[in-house]
Amino acid sequence: MEVERVLHMNGGLGEISYANNSLVQRKVISLTKAITEEAISEVYSSIGGSKSLCVAELGCSTGPNTLFVAAELVKIVHKLSRKQGHDQLPEFQIHLNDLPGNDFNSIFLSLLPLFQVELLQELGPGFGPCFLSAVPGSFYGRLFPAKTLHFVHSSYSLMWLSKVPEGLEVNKDNIYMASTSPANVINAYYEQFQRDFSTFLKCRSEEVVEGGRMVLTILGRKSENASAKECCYIWELLALSLKEMVSQGVIEEEKLHSFNIPQYTPSPAEVKMEVEKEGSFTINRLEVSEITWASCGNGFCTQDHLVTADDHGYNVAKCMRSVAEPLLVEHFGQFEIDKLFDNYSKILSDRMSKEDTKFINVTVSMTRRQ
Repeated sequence: MEVERVLHMNGGLGEISYANNSLVQRKVISLTKAITEEAISEVYSSIGGSKSLCVAELGCSTGPNTLFVAAELVKIVHKLSRKQGHDQLPEFQIHLNDLPGNDFNSIFLSLLPLFQVELLQELGPGFGPCFLSAVPGSFYGRLFPAKTLHFVHSSYSLMWLSKVPEGLEVNKDNIYMASTSPANVINAYYEQFQRDFSTFLKCRSEEVVEGGRMVLTILGRKSENASAKECCYIWELLALSLKEMVSQGVIEEEKLHSFNIPQYTPSPAEVKMEVEKEGSFTINRLEVSEITWASCGNGFCTQDHLVTADDHGYNVAKCMRSVAEPLLVEHFGQFEIDKLFDNYSKILSDRMSKEDTKFINVTVSMTRRQ
């Protein structure tokens, strides 16, 4: 699997699009808002009367979350500028990065006009020029000129690896790390994460100005056990649905045995270790937050309908489909994918009615060393 070519969220605005199934990601951004606001405030204070503020949103995807942080940044700087008595705001350069398969067209056709209207209505015409650009490419390589970025933000992207780790042939029925995965499989995933995250930090160290900041939120875990249920369970349940498709003859068993998710969910200690090893950044804050799987839906009740476990399972299945469908179709070809996710929805509903299921988030705020 060529991850850089294949990995992207479902585009468009349909029922199974990422744009319509990324509510949990939006809630995670809101959970970490205080950390992001602190970092942006310190960046603005450090650049003083600079004429421009250059920002990168890495792994931007498409949908309502794409420009959410950018809008908040402009509002925060506007507020600080007025408080400090500055006559003019800096010009904002906002770079939106994701892999080439991302639906960038939707961003500029649908989201950018709304972004501009929202800022104009809230801040008035004096909020300063705001230039947006798309930067397609892997963030496991250089993306920007040296020493040009003041602030980098990324949320729910860095758990994705640059490639499927090598040596996973013995993982068999598991599509990810699991309690039954051999030790060498767990080690292969961890070593790939180490290589990728170290490369990411090195690339950003060349692009971020001295004193610049990064805030990264990664789907992770609290436990030091890489195959802990808190980070692997969501994929284990999808594997159950895939196994049922094998038993029905819909997909080949050999295909299942060769499918592995290119993702690693690190612990805070693992994130800290790589940052300190690479050495270009100082950690200011390293925090863990939790959000329930049920947050994939809005959770609203109406007079005619109470939210049930079936609703939660359906919403989580749609959320996971918007993320995983391109990987599944690339590997298995065109198959009865509706049936796969219908069954997955039932499995999720059953488990969520009996267990406390949560996503764990690791957020790190860093400063580029002088």
